[in-house]
Amino acid sequence: MNERQSKLLAAIIDQFIDTAAPVGSRKLLEAGYFNCSSATIRSEMLLLEDEGFLQQPHVSAGRIPTAKGYRSYVQKHMQPSKHEKVVRKRFDSLREMYLQHKDQERAYEAVALLAHMIPNVAFVAVPHKKQVYYLGLANALRQPEFLADPRLASGVAEVLEEHLYAVLDTVEVDGQIRYYIGDNHILPQIQSCSLMVTEYRVRDQRGAIGILGPMRMDYAYNTVALDMAADLLRSNT
Repeated sequence: MNERQSKLLAAIIDQFIDTAAPVGSRKLLEAGYFNCSSATIRSEMLLLEDEGFLQQPHVSAGRIPTAKGYRSYVQKHMQPSKHEKVVRKRFDSLREMYLQHKDQERAYEAVALLAHMIPNVAFVAVPHKKQVYYLGLANALRQPEFLADPRLASGVAEVLEEHLYAVLDTVEVDGQIRYYIGDNHILPQIQSCSLMVTEYRVRDQRGAIGILGPMRMDYAYNTVALDMAADLLRSNT
């Protein structure tokens, strides 16, 4: 196979991959692959067909590659480098989506573990998403404070559903466990509650994980539980 035939085979296969339609000499010339006559292209295509690299599905149709043609293409003629920019852009986009999905999965697993360890609400703010996920509200609402005051229970539910992300934006969240107890709170709905929160990082993005419950929570136990759950997230960065 000479250089022009090699280039011709690669051009036909590239076009056939894109269109799934037989490729004729006119298409190749219009695409600017060659600077020669249509008759020259047809002659070379006939030689490639005779050698088993191409086939003609029916009379007057263009050519399509055979298995032998594809084998020759992948071994000698294809140029992956010309697709690298497009492939890399697509890969980077999908990779970021994949990593964000994994970030969320790890956060859900950590907050689920924390919620099973405490009788309070466990929450996590996931990087990339302006949303806080929480578990354990049903357990928390069984605490005497909430059973005695339905308004407090509904206020906590409201904060969790609508305001907790904004609350986390207004308080200090860093690598330490921070305690916001009673009057320290910004929102009146949870003035009689306590908030414990600490930071974790995922690929240089900041997240927060914490506990919300009545002021009568077990701070010592919750501190250890929260620290362990946060370490679980930190160890996956």
